[in-house]
Amino acid sequence: MPGSPPGAARPAPINVTHRPWLRRFLLGTALLVLFTAGALLLSVAIGIEVGAQAALLGVLFAALPVGIVVPALLWLDRLEAEPTSHLVFAFCWGAFVATAVSIVLNTGSIIVLANVGVDAESVAAVMVAPVVEESLKAMAVLLILWLRREEFDGVIDGIVYAGLSAAGFAFAENILYLGRAYAEFGAQGLVGLFVIRGLLGPFAHPLFTMWTGVGIGVAVTRARGVLRWIAPIAGLLLAMFLHGLWNLSAVAGIEGFWSSYLLLQVPIFLGAIAFVTWERRREARMIGATLSMYQSYGWLTPGEVRMLGSTAARRDARHWAQRAGGRPAQRAMVAFQDEASDLAMLRVRMSHGTAGSDALYEERILLDSLTRARAALP
Repeated sequence: MPGSPPGAARPAPINVTHRPWLRRFLLGTALLVLFTAGALLLSVAIGIEVGAQAALLGVLFAALPVGIVVPALLWLDRLEAEPTSHLVFAFCWGAFVATAVSIVLNTGSIIVLANVGVDAESVAAVMVAPVVEESLKAMAVLLILWLRREEFDGVIDGIVYAGLSAAGFAFAENILYLGRAYAEFGAQGLVGLFVIRGLLGPFAHPLFTMWTGVGIGVAVTRARGVLRWIAPIAGLLLAMFLHGLWNLSAVAGIEGFWSSYLLLQVPIFLGAIAFVTWERRREARMIGATLSMYQSYGWLTPGEVRMLGSTAARRDARHWAQRAGGRPAQRAMVAFQDEASDLAMLRVRMSHGTAGSDALYEERILLDSLTRARAALP
């Protein structure tokens, strides 16, 4: 039975943890130190290589694609919004930690390969960088899964976290590349590289890393079975492969780049958009189907269940709330939808056997929050 009827006594929480504030403080401090160290290393590396003026221009131009990619990922996250702190963590991990460590490892690989007598930069770009960078970006998703398992519900969550980690990585990497282009070729080089990386390929890194998120998202919906272990590995390998193809086109000259871009990158990008759209609609339908059981117990009305199971109907409901009651009513509708989505995802985890031991208590909390949000609607 999905919770007790409205008005029933709230069950006592179980499995209460001790000193959660201390753990949060220690974890927050560790992350702050890690991000600060990464940012300092990145700043020193970029400053030494390209200088202050080129670095500043790199920051300005690198920020422009972020204004395209991040809103797109947040739109995707609208169906079942993740905590802002988790989203910021994923972006900062990609920008400061993954990028800084990648610079060290990629540079080291170039030195080693140069001593072997091969085309060190080309080999490192195609064979080494995809493995290093995709592994480091994926760590953001794995850390969120490990530390905040209750906030990780499936494929869309995996795509959003992976995409934001990749967006942060691309932002920091673009600062270096754009600054280097300006330092070597002036304004013309800066604009030319910005067109390629900022306009033609702003979604390149998120497009690669999203498949790691897909694999991890598939795994979290399964309590057991071989797919739980194969899916994340397959997703990471696909991310590395696509990354290697992109880097190969970059070292193949201008003709090779355009051929690869038109024949491979554009179709892959369109295919990824189709997959993400399909997955988002599938998740909305799953939410609607799962919430129908709460309709049977009187927690939701048939109209609410139909609305919650459709992305278009959700959007229309938010617009209606704003027209009927202004911003407070719109916020109440957003809260109602978010709580309902969290409730559905919790019930899915319970059915899969992946929910925590306090799932029933968490369910009741969500039902109470859902009721309060509905009461605030016009």
